[in-house]
Amino acid sequence: MTSEVKKPTRSVRPAIAAALSDAFLILLFAAIGRDAHQRGEIVTGVFLTAWPFLVGAALAWLGARAWRRPLSITSGVVIWLGTVAGGMILRAVTGQTVVVAFVIVALLSLGLFLVGYRALVALARRLRKS
Repeated sequence: MTSEVKKPTRSVRPAIAAALSDAFLILLFAAIGRDAHQRGEIVTGVFLTAWPFLVGAALAWLGARAWRRPLSITSGVVIWLGTVAGGMILRAVTGQTVVVAFVIVALLSLGLFLVGYRALVALARRLRKS
């Protein structure tokens, strides 16, 4: 009796790469923000700022089933909005500050980061086809 291991029909590499890219960009957003406000404790501080957004992104990935089309702009938009919404809700629930200016900065920055690289990938693919 031989058991075969079936390979997935699609590679999981794009999903892993996109998820890691999203996490890196969320950490970068937190690091830039902490640096702009001259907050100390870089490693711990970045994690404390980023964790609500990382959780929001993970929930958005699950809700959108983003692993199916991890680099699509549609997935990027859902992940972006879920990251910001989830991040702000978790910040509020845990007693961290949530002010309108921060929400706007997070929307703009994370939108540029999380949707921006997907838009560049889509553009590169389109240009390669033509």
